[in-house]
Amino acid sequence: MKKITILIPVISLFLFSCGNTSNEKSKEQTETVTHEEHQHNAEIQNIELNNGEKWEVDANMITHIRNMENDVISFAKVEQKDYKSLSKQLQSNINLLTSNCTMKGKAHDELHKWLLPYIDLVKELSEAKDETEAEKQFQNIQTSFTAFNQYFQ
Repeated sequence: MKKITILIPVISLFLFSCGNTSNEKSKEQTETVTHEEHQHNAEIQNIELNNGEKWEVDANMITHIRNMENDVISFAKVEQKDYKSLSKQLQSNINLLTSNCTMKGKAHDELHKWLLPYIDLVKELSEAKDETEAEKQFQNIQTSFTAFNQYFQ
């Protein structure tokens, strides 16, 4: 019985870890993440503050988030918009962010409420059929960073 009691938390930890150390995901993992992204699309509106304060994001993770935010800020200033290139750049940082996830607890859970809808937005930007649709998704991404900065530091 002790073995089962010990195995359950270990298995749970393994199954629910934030990211993996590999930069490559199998097709099955990608499909699972995509499904989870859609389930969490509305969560951004349910982010809670940490007793009225912003949540602290681990240093190794905030670097990738700030890189994405800076890419979005810079992109807004250019005249010739290459949305496909931006989406690839953002996705690259998402991959780095998720593969370097070290956060745990409530801060981790709250970050995921922002991150999963954000991942959806970047995906929708990459799949935009025309410039009007891409511009709309870009604006949604900008709004997403406004929300991020309301809840995280």
